[in-house]
Amino acid sequence: MASYKQPCIHCGTLVDRDARLCFNCHSINPFGYSCPKCRRPIEKGQAVCSGCLRPLYVACPVCKAQTFVAERCEVCGAGLMIVCPNSRCKEMQFFDNAMCTACGKKLKK
Repeated sequence: MASYKQPCIHCGTLVDRDARLCFNCHSINPFGYSCPKCRRPIEKGQAVCSGCLRPLYVACPVCKAQTFVAERCEVCGAGLMIVCPNSRCKEMQFFDNAMCTACGKKLKK
């Protein structure tokens, strides 16, 4: 069966459409952005998520500049993702989330 590929929005590498990771830049969202809280598709430039009303621009924990809720800060390039502390889950989560979107474990103390 033929497999169609799409370019990763972050680096342009052609990736299988059913891939969950870009093998070149290691992006976990190679075809678009999703809300870190409710996982609904979002677009860069939106102020809030239309599903859960979460603000889509936050202060970077490293440089404190306003940045879009992506995998990296738009200003300094620092990673904005953390690993879920649940040993069975280990899914990458946005640093600002209170709970893991995959297993529900609390991320902050």
